[in-house]
This record gives sequence, structure tokens and C-alpha cells, in this order.
Amino acid sequence: MSISKTRVKKLLNRPKRLPRGKHGGIELLLIQSVDKLGKQGDVVEVRAGYANNYLLPQGLATVATDHHKRMVEKHKAKLEAIEKARLAGYQRQADQLSKLSVTIEANANDEGHLYGSVGANEIVAALKTQDVKLDAGQIKLEGPLKELGLYTVKVSLHSSVMSELKVWVVPAVTDK
Repeated sequence: MSISKTRVKKLLNRPKRLPRGKHGGIELLLIQSVDKLGKQGDVVEVRAGYANNYLLPQGLATVATDHHKRMVEKHKAKLEAIEKARLAGYQRQADQLSKLSVTIEANANDEGHLYGSVGANEIVAALKTQDVKLDAGQIKLEGPLKELGLYTVKVSLHSSVMSELKVWVVPAVTDK
């Protein structure tokens, strides 16, 4: 029993079947994040029409083979290790910040009320003199500092790493 050449070509050129998921849909690996579907690297199950007409032609997803799944897991593990290292660095910086104190001179009246106020920008400028680089957005003040004294200011280095910093607001020394 022999198969004709045209029959062999038809068998070789027919579209490959896409892998089915547990619920009967097509199982795909997202190359890019898709709203209301998943993030990059997620394995999702969608209907055949959505896969064939939108996700695959747009290059948003690829067939979820075992090889692709393993590659994504390796990539996620690398990203996790990088994130752990970053968090450890932020934690070290938070420990250093908690040991620091900053002194800011400001003009004040006899009762200790400042003529202006001390805000995040002044704290960041004072930290720069100690070779500590922070953004004003990382300094979390409940309001501007308007009196002389010692304040404990919260510093957000990362969404999960917070630290505290002591800020002394002292009267400015004037030469008379």
C-alpha cells in the first residue's frame, strides 16, 4: 500500500493541532501581557477562535509546549533571584538610614516656630551632604515640619522596605 505524493504533501502541510487545556480550550503561553487575560509568562487557556484569530497572529502568545514552560520557569527563577538581591540591598540601606541623623538649620522665632517649613526636599539635600542619595518621594512626612525639635521621619525605599530617619530641626546660627 503506497501513498501518493500529493497525499503526503497534504498531510505534511495541514495545520498542527493546538494543545488543549483541562477545560477544552487552547493552552497558550503569553509573550506579552494582555488586559483581562494575564501577564507575560502566564500559561492561559482560551477559546480556539480567540487564539487563532487574535493572540497568535498578533504575536501576543505562543503554543504552550513543555519546552516553553520550562524556559519560562527558569526565567522566573532568575528574576526572583534578582529581586531578592535588590530587596537585600534595600534592607541594608534601611539599616544604615536608621542609624543616621540629619541636622537642618532653619530660621525660627523665640517660641521655636519656623518662619517657613522643612520639607522632603530639605531632608534630601541634607542627606546628600552625608553621601546618601534618596528622592523626595521616598520621604514620607505627615506634614511639613514647622517647629524646632527632633522628628522621626519614615523613608520608603521599596514597597516592602521601610526605614526611619532622625531629623533635627535647629535654629539657624546668625552672625551679629
